[in-house]
Formats: sequence, structure tokens, C-alpha cells
Amino acid sequence: MLVTIIIFVVLLSILVLVHELGHFLVARRAGVLVEEFGFGLPPRLYGKKIGETIYSINALPIGGFVRLHGENDEETIIDPKRAFLKKSRKVRSVIVLAGVFMNFLLGIFAFSSVYTYTGIPTLTQTGKVEVIGVMEGSPAESAKLEVGDVVKTIDGSGVSTVSEFIETVDSKNGKEVLLGIERGEENLDIKVTPRVDPPEGEGALGISISSTSVTYTFPPLWQRPFIGIYHGFQDAIFWGGLILTGLGSMIQNLFSGVIPKDVAGPAGLLALTSEVSKQGIIPLINWMGIISINLAILNVVPFPALDGGRLLFIGIEGIFGRRIVPRVESWIHAAGLALLVLLLLAVTIREVRMIIQLGFSGYVQFLQQQGM
Repeated sequence: MLVTIIIFVVLLSILVLVHELGHFLVARRAGVLVEEFGFGLPPRLYGKKIGETIYSINALPIGGFVRLHGENDEETIIDPKRAFLKKSRKVRSVIVLAGVFMNFLLGIFAFSSVYTYTGIPTLTQTGKVEVIGVMEGSPAESAKLEVGDVVKTIDGSGVSTVSEFIETVDSKNGKEVLLGIERGEENLDIKVTPRVDPPEGEGALGISISSTSVTYTFPPLWQRPFIGIYHGFQDAIFWGGLILTGLGSMIQNLFSGVIPKDVAGPAGLLALTSEVSKQGIIPLINWMGIISINLAILNVVPFPALDGGRLLFIGIEGIFGRRIVPRVESWIHAAGLALLVLLLLAVTIREVRMIIQLGFSGYVQFLQQQGM
């Protein structure tokens, strides 16, 4: 467990430091004075001033932060030409979005690194419907279906694609069906009754199926990084879209009065990181890419304390032609941060309770069933 915690802290620190590095580099490029670049979170343990910036090591070894001159209060500004608040809306917007861009870039780098090492995956249609997962307590488990089984027929009608299988099964919900199964060199007939109202995400039979296979091609070594970047960019777009869709559904549920139950907080990320780390460094790098894209998307949400919230205030300034009092904006961001911390605490408490009830491995299985 200690090793897992160390891996998780290092992973999270890389993600946050890369994010803050984006703010740091663009702020300096724009002529904004960077007063401090902190490794970890305060209180400060050690700090050394190099040039005009203090580089500090802080007590909480998670991530980091950048403190810009004149970021929150005009009264503290000593050098107006180098103060964040005195820069144009365009410059401030670019500085705010720099962290998001760096996380997106890190995601692309992680995915492309994986492809450079493992080769370029290609999906091919097999013409077979193969069982790749069986849900616990499902009709499929009761009927003794196994991972690796190939479904050849349903009630005597041949099926060769996932869509054919789903369409046929859904038309027979609540009625017993006969599946023609190929298991190795055996041909079996298995009776099973699809559920009329299955649990969300499980399907009528409670199985995961696929009619594709993945093959890997290995272009010349010098080409792989470039091809990897192309596929890595596609992966980043895919995960970004998936995360946005999930975030939209979660917000819609919150406005409908439904509290989402499948949100993973720190304990959930720790549990999943533990499981991924057991598979080796390559899956861990891929996992880092997914979290980095997740962090980028979440940070552009227009909520106080997030980059998207700061961008929102800049947008309001552009619409009305006047700036909200910086100190008031700072208070709003502080309130938003407090609310986020409370939400994080609530999610963590729920997760700890589930870990106590299910055990660590059981909780990991729960998260995997939720599609995380």
C-alpha cells in the first residue's frame, strides 16, 4: 500500500506541476512577474530566490502552485507593468488557459509514448461475437457462460456482429432463448433468459461482447513517435469527449436533484492507480494520460477557483466593459475552493465507507463495473 501511495503522489504531482508550469512559462513570456513557483503545497519548508522568482519546496508533497504578481488584489501591486491584473484580457486569458493546454499536451505525450513502445493498434472485424466479460449475479453467470465463448446462433439464427446480437436479444427480453456456443473445440447449446429491466450498464444478459480484434503494427522506429503523436492526439480527443459527456450528465443529474454515485474521488483514483500499477509502467503511463485529459477538461469548467472560473470573470469584464473588484473576485474564488474541498471531502467519506464495506479489491471491481 505504501508503494501505491508513493506512485499516486508522484503521478498527481507530475500532473499538477505540468499544469502550473504552463502558467509559469506563459506568464513569464507575457512579462508578468512570477513571485513564486512552489513544489508541493504550503507551508513552505525551503525557498531559494533565483532571479526574481522564489522556488520553494513545501510540506504537502502534492502538485505545486504559481504565485503571480498582482494576481488577486490591485492594492498589493508594486510594478503595474508586470502585474497580472494590469495585462489585457487576451494576455490574462492565455495565461489562465496555459495550464489546461499543458495537461492536454501531457495526455498526448503519454498516449504517443505508449504507442511508440507497443506499436500502432488496428481494429479488425472478426465476424464472431465473443464473450469478453460476465457480470456477477447475471443470467449469463447462472447459465454458465464463460469469457472466450463465441456466440454462433440465437434460437437458430446466426449472429456475427455486436449490433445483431444486441438487437436479437433485446427482441426476446423476458423469454428463454437458446444460444449456440463455440467453446474451444466444443459446440454447446445454452439456455438463458434475458432480463426485462437489467441494472444500468449490464445489458439483458449481463455480458460484455466484442466482434473485433486488435492487431499491432510496428512501423520503422524513427516513424513511431510521429505516428504515435497522431494516434495520441486522437486518443486525447476521444477521452476529452468522453469526459465532457460524463461531466454534462453529472451536472444535469445534479440540477435534477440526483446525486451522482459513480464519481471517483481521491480514494477511487488511488484504488484504480493501484490496480493499473500492477500491470506495469506502460499501462501506468496510459493512465496518467487519461487523468491528465480529465484534469484539463475539469479545469475549464466555469466554476470559481478553477481556471474556467477565472476565464468566466475575464469574459464578464469583456461583456460589461468593467472589471469586477479584484478583492471581491478573490473572495468568490475562495468560496468556490471551499465548496470544492467540501465536495471532495464528501466524496472521500463515501469512498472510505465503501472500501470498508467491500474491501479494497472489491471497491476496485465496483469502479471497473462503473466504467472507470
